[in-house]
Amino acid sequence: MDAFTPVITLHAVAATYVLLLGPLQILRRRRDLAHRIVGLSWLTAMVTVCLSSFWIAPDGFSWLHGLSIWTLVCMAAAVAGIRRGSVPVHRGFMVGSYLGTLTAFAFAALIPARLIPQLLHSRPLIAVTTAAAVGAVAGVFHLTTVRFAAAGNPRPAADGARDQSIGRVTS
Repeated sequence: MDAFTPVITLHAVAATYVLLLGPLQILRRRRDLAHRIVGLSWLTAMVTVCLSSFWIAPDGFSWLHGLSIWTLVCMAAAVAGIRRGSVPVHRGFMVGSYLGTLTAFAFAALIPARLIPQLLHSRPLIAVTTAAAVGAVAGVFHLTTVRFAAAGNPRPAADGARDQSIGRVTS
């Protein structure tokens, strides 16, 4: 595998978005409308990464494809957990999925035969420019979403108030 196909490009851009947006989502303290909007975009990118990986199989399926299957299961469990109101289940699966993606990236970046090190060696400007552009999009999207959500909800709800966006009682 020595060429960037459209599937590999989609996979790489979505994975970069996931890797760069993940810490902003995980480390941000407020869990509000912005968290849900940014989280949905992160989840969409994560599913894109997982599904696109199945069309990237130069030597057949590998442990990375197993990780993709596991990540899809974890994403479903995280969504189901938060819909049931279980924040610890949601948090555990989401953080675990991010760490799994980070691990997969590390292995993909450290194996010289993979495309990431080849690109960094042969065309470093393309690699850096792409990562910077995706990072800029992720950062602007995150900041815009946080400001937009804050403008729509200037004060946090009082204890016991109903959160209308998900229909649950907050406390």
